[in-house]
Amino acid sequence: MIPGMGGRGMNPTKMKQMMKQMGINITDINDVEQVIIRTPDRDIVFNDANVSIMTAQGVDTYQIVGTPEEVAREVQIPDDDIRLVAEQTGVSEDQARDALKNANGDLAEAIMALSA
Repeated sequence: MIPGMGGRGMNPTKMKQMMKQMGINITDINDVEQVIIRTPDRDIVFNDANVSIMTAQGVDTYQIVGTPEEVAREVQIPDDDIRLVAEQTGVSEDQARDALKNANGDLAEAIMALSA
């Protein structure tokens, strides 16, 4: 429990003073349009994000407040990979692209699947 909080909450100005005394600084990032967190298989997108940076003991911590939307990431297949698979297996580039997507971009797996 933070001293002086009571049960009612604390004056925001007093809270900022206390945080400053503890070496904690919080700043907002204005006009944020979008925040995207990318993982290998999905993106987490915040279109209505409010972002704050809290600096404590020289370390920046970003806080994102908003409504996340999860979007599956589509595997990006380079054209050179598509051509290689098509040449190695004798299939069309469309078939090679589909096989590479099914194999998550793995050339060997796509070639083996088409050769079977």
